[in-house]
Amino acid sequence: MPPIKRAPTLKSTQLRHVLNVTQATSRHPERDCLAILLTHCAGLRCTETARLEVRDVLWPTGRLRDEVQLRAETTKNCRARLIFLTNPKLRAALEVYLAYRLTNRLGCSLDAAGYRGLMPYTRLLLTHRGSGFELVRKRRVLPDGRQAEYWAADALEARFRALYRAAGLKTSSHAGRRSFGTSLLKSGLSLEQVAILLGHADEDVTAGYIAVDRAQLRTMYEFAL
Repeated sequence: MPPIKRAPTLKSTQLRHVLNVTQATSRHPERDCLAILLTHCAGLRCTETARLEVRDVLWPTGRLRDEVQLRAETTKNCRARLIFLTNPKLRAALEVYLAYRLTNRLGCSLDAAGYRGLMPYTRLLLTHRGSGFELVRKRRVLPDGRQAEYWAADALEARFRALYRAAGLKTSSHAGRRSFGTSLLKSGLSLEQVAILLGHADEDVTAGYIAVDRAQLRTMYEFAL
């Protein structure tokens, strides 16, 4: 059976390079930098990123949330999970993009008192036309042979690939999730905790998903002893 091809994990220097290139070359750097950071700093999948709404990241008062309960209908396995928006770089990117939306009147309401004047049920990330990224209904075969339908944000995924390609990397949005999970494990979280934050029902899926080198395994083993 051929090995499963997985997106590479990115070092912090590589992530900075991708963000710098995006800032310099993208026509919509505020949105695109935020999209990249949502995968790297919160572990979101591409479609989960596309389906985030303004109300998910803002309180009605306009204050940024620290935690977001992803709705079950927006996740891959239809299980609600908690994500955290506490990373300083991620919060700064959110502030920049929300200000950009207000300045350019993208998805704004007539009521400036709530949600900073943005319509709460609009998608957080908008295309250049001011609408959410299109979702495509697809099918996949589950391990038990059953077929399941799911939504895929192919247009946003293509955008991710283009951003990485501009930075000299051939990878997908999954590079963010894999880097996120790997970083959490290296920081001392258990495999079970990483699985919860990634939204995996099975720790075996997480174990095959993240990147752990031999040196790290040896260090973890010696620490456990």
